[in-house]
Amino acid sequence: MNSTNMSQKANGIGHDSVCPRNVTKMNTMPFTVCKFVIVSLLLMGCADGRKLSSESAADVSSKESEIEIVCETDRLEQPVEPVKGTQQAEKLALPRRLNSAHLPNAIQIHGKVISGGQPDGEDAFQELQNLGIKTIISVDGAKPDLELAKRHGLKYVHLPHSYDGIPEQRGKELAKAVRDFEGPIYIHCHHGKHRSPAAAAVACVTAGLIDPSMSSVILNLAGTNPNYRGLYESAESAQKVDDAFLDALKCDFPESAELTPMAESMVHLEKTFDSVKTAAAAGWKSPLTRPDLHPVQEVLLLKDHFSELLRTESVAKEPEGFRNMLRESESAAADLEAALMSWSESGAALPVPDSLPASFERIAKNCVTCHTEFRDVPLSEKQR
Repeated sequence: MNSTNMSQKANGIGHDSVCPRNVTKMNTMPFTVCKFVIVSLLLMGCADGRKLSSESAADVSSKESEIEIVCETDRLEQPVEPVKGTQQAEKLALPRRLNSAHLPNAIQIHGKVISGGQPDGEDAFQELQNLGIKTIISVDGAKPDLELAKRHGLKYVHLPHSYDGIPEQRGKELAKAVRDFEGPIYIHCHHGKHRSPAAAAVACVTAGLIDPSMSSVILNLAGTNPNYRGLYESAESAQKVDDAFLDALKCDFPESAELTPMAESMVHLEKTFDSVKTAAAAGWKSPLTRPDLHPVQEVLLLKDHFSELLRTESVAKEPEGFRNMLRESESAAADLEAALMSWSESGAALPVPDSLPASFERIAKNCVTCHTEFRDVPLSEKQR
């Protein structure tokens, strides 16, 4: 800055000055010294301001671009692909829970991947389409709704796995699917709390999309039950594999996979149990949100599921403890059906009898015990 500008600054007439335009002159020495110090500090600030303003347009444009990318990732309506140079920003923003009207427990894992629960009905598939989703990967045993998916221009890939963990081969298939199929990709199980976040974590880590340290963060955010030790083991042990390996990996990506009779029966059993649970929460009446749900009918179906399972060859090969739990659940379902029918025939005017919640609790307790002792034992322990 030249002497003329310095003089203007000292008198408060420079365009960057924050001082009053007319500074009264004082003849005292102390004030003159203070005035010199203040003006010097102001000049240093102005110089810093000019230095900041001299940043190149390219640098500013780059920063604005990075900010825009983070904001776009934060918007539910438009999940975006990650862009080089913004990985650090993405690490800070993801994973994160998404507000969704029709997709249970939706969590964005990566710019290309969202985990959540099963899309059920027209509204859910419309929301997926609005999100820009191109590919749906189901890790649930239930058959995907291919008709609704195709109506909304979505591709389905069915790669189911159980609660006991994700087999190594299935993990690599998931990684190849996430890497190669068009995104954004929605990975779902039934409720979106256990299998799908684990599958999404394994897929993204194995494909090199996220750091392995993020796996436990994803499962904790999703609310994955710590008792599903196999799912935690699979997610936390996942490691990136070379692209060349995934390139050479031969995979069959079916729209709807064939399940074993046992697995298919368990899918139907779980769905019916959820319906009975919904009826119980509504006071054993049809919920306002589900007028088509008839408690007596659902309890009858639940009892039949237990009865049919006990007749299968696969269950006959299971441990005696497993078969005993099925028999106890069948008996509890029969008691629940009898009590519910009796109460319903009375016009449901009387208070709910204690036998209803007691019978349902017997079934629920057996389900938890069965999961703990048989269904959810980690693959690593089953293979010993």
